[in-house]
Amino acid sequence: MKTLYVTDLDGTLLNSNDRISQYSIQTINGLVAKGMQFTYATARSLVSASVVAEGLSTTIPVIAYNGALIIHPDTGEVISSLSFTREETNDAIGILREYGGNPLVYAYVDGVERVSYLMGRENDGIRRYLDVRKGDRRFRPVQEEESLYQGDIFYFTCIADREELLPLYEIFVRDDRFRTTLQQELYRPEYFLEIMPKKASKAEAIKRLKEIWHCGKVVSFGDAINDIPMFEVSDECYAVANAVQELKDRATAVIASNDEDGVAKWLERNGRIS
Repeated sequence: MKTLYVTDLDGTLLNSNDRISQYSIQTINGLVAKGMQFTYATARSLVSASVVAEGLSTTIPVIAYNGALIIHPDTGEVISSLSFTREETNDAIGILREYGGNPLVYAYVDGVERVSYLMGRENDGIRRYLDVRKGDRRFRPVQEEESLYQGDIFYFTCIADREELLPLYEIFVRDDRFRTTLQQELYRPEYFLEIMPKKASKAEAIKRLKEIWHCGKVVSFGDAINDIPMFEVSDECYAVANAVQELKDRATAVIASNDEDGVAKWLERNGRIS
């Protein structure tokens, strides 16, 4: 019976410097070379994830945008993608306008993946988000709101103080057409409100990968509340020591922290080669 090993990136496999240590890269790459079925599931895009996961060997597709996209990192082949319906998009835009939301809008515009935002309305959190991703060709600054919502939209992100985002969160989280998370950025004061299609989750994407790769078991690793659905569909699930308590309470066990190579050390001791 093959086992699928899935790890979150930020706060789990990535250390506090937003990098994967050489020890973790060498350990995991060695296991993958021997046949381990290993991948990652992240809220990041493939573009952003590929930068921080440089050097990491993955032989199967990865999960991006919290499950909205399953994509092969080497070829760019999209295995699965989810978008909002036109009605969902229109309703989401209406709510964002009513409550003063200032979103980053992720969409395929003319078949190309773009992240659109209104020029001149960037707050400190958005500016940092853009600055740490300089050169990202997905970015599409627009001057008019009409242009902001073009294309096939599959993800919204608002970055601001918790108090500013909480009213929006409370509206979206009660609407079962959407999957909504609100959590603080790692090592930063600002919060991220993320709005996705209902079926977009790490859990649903993992179930799809498990089926495609004919794996009978799933073992996952995480640190944050958006990893809870992933834990719920895993046969075993491990929270790193720096994880939020809510995730630790759901874990099979707690392992060493992200700064102590917790995932790689666990895999080295306990991982099974298919």
